[in-house]
Amino acid sequence: MNPRKRASGPDPDLGSGPSPPPPIAFAPAAPPATVAELFLAFATISLSGFGGVLAWARRIMVEQRRWFTAEQFNEAFALCAFLPGGNMVNFAVIFGTRMRGPLGALAAVAGLLGPPMVLIIAVGALYAHYGELPALRRMLTGVAAAAAGLMIATVLKMARPLFLPRAKETFKTPAVIAPLIAFVTFGTIGILHWPLPLVLLAIVPVSIGFAFVSRMRP
Repeated sequence: MNPRKRASGPDPDLGSGPSPPPPIAFAPAAPPATVAELFLAFATISLSGFGGVLAWARRIMVEQRRWFTAEQFNEAFALCAFLPGGNMVNFAVIFGTRMRGPLGALAAVAGLLGPPMVLIIAVGALYAHYGELPALRRMLTGVAAAAAGLMIATVLKMARPLFLPRAKETFKTPAVIAPLIAFVTFGTIGILHWPLPLVLLAIVPVSIGFAFVSRMRP
């Protein structure tokens, strides 16, 4: 057999070459929440959120239901923190409106505020009678410590999308400025105790301008 002729085409015994790898299966995006799901989700958040509901909101929205990505949750909550009013009430309105319009916003707010209102009325009546008991005071101290730890863990999770995706871009402008803005905001408000409105008036335009310029770059 002529070796040149054999080399000119694929070997019939070996087939037409290596088969392509199978396509990667991506998890489908979560469908939009129904009105009932919105009410139940925010009711679960409000009833679970001892010491604050931010941690439970992120866990349900991002990790369990996957209605938001980590970046989308951070952006929505940043907007809610900037607007006047309660952060989680603003978040419920924005998220409910995004899912199901005005009816979704009403369902989310009702789930967030309704069950805790009933619960706190009952707890308030009990505390008025038994609030001076030493055992109850020690229990509340333990709950406060657990709430502080939960909030720290949530803050670390929310900061992860800001730092980890930029690990390969060390010393590049986007990788430096975004964490720098976060550290400056924390230092001026949390450590130096500068007035919040003045810090926001300076930080927010800088942050928006940086985000706009970085997205316009190729």
